[in-house]
Amino acid sequence: MPLGARAAAQQRERATHRLAALGEMTGGIAHDFRNLLAVIGSGLRLAEIRAEEPESVRTYIAAARQGIDRGIELTSLVLAFAKHQELEIHAGNLNEFLRSFEPFLRYGAGPDVRVKLELGSDIPNCLIDPALFDSAVLNLVMNARDAMPSGGEIRVTTERLVQTAPTPDLPGPETYACVRVKDDGCGMAPEVLRKVFDPFFTTKGEKGTGIGMLQVQALAQMVGGRIRIKSERGIGTTVDLLFPSIQADL
Repeated sequence: MPLGARAAAQQRERATHRLAALGEMTGGIAHDFRNLLAVIGSGLRLAEIRAEEPESVRTYIAAARQGIDRGIELTSLVLAFAKHQELEIHAGNLNEFLRSFEPFLRYGAGPDVRVKLELGSDIPNCLIDPALFDSAVLNLVMNARDAMPSGGEIRVTTERLVQTAPTPDLPGPETYACVRVKDDGCGMAPEVLRKVFDPFFTTKGEKGTGIGMLQVQALAQMVGGRIRIKSERGIGTTVDLLFPSIQADL
């Protein structure tokens, strides 16, 4: 294929992928804003309950403001992507992003669910868009919350994952920075698990959009990441987001 034709074909392919990802993102934008508003509402309700405790109120209001800022970032992200601008991708460490976002995850989980953050000590740096990452993890935490209507614990952990040989869900050899969201909720039957990335598939009835997991997958893939899920009915669900390391292995 001549060089000019090859370049044109590559450009068309990139445009096709961009349009597909944009469709998934815009389709899920209402889902993400609903999550953000739910967290903001939770923080403000707690502020009302503790109105006589100034320090607590300031904390909840700060979290609500952070939620508003995240919503603005999310809007800017979609607009930038639609205009073919570059995403705000940075080299960073997942632990740092999770530490700054931890209060937001706790409010998203609600009062009956405990979020336990366990951060590994040797997590490699990776390329990430902070707004995309926050949105993806918040989606996973709120899905885990919904799987535990009577309350429970969500573990959010990070670890270095070294893939020495290729597998059906991960190429190799490769080193990944992994964030894992694990719950002990109702879990999913095999036939449900096979459909989690199908557009508009949901087990939540009118409350669900069927877009959340599809969007998490798209957000991960847009920065070269991957997602894998393990779930067992009555046991719980574990979701891994994996991002290729940008550090040379020693």
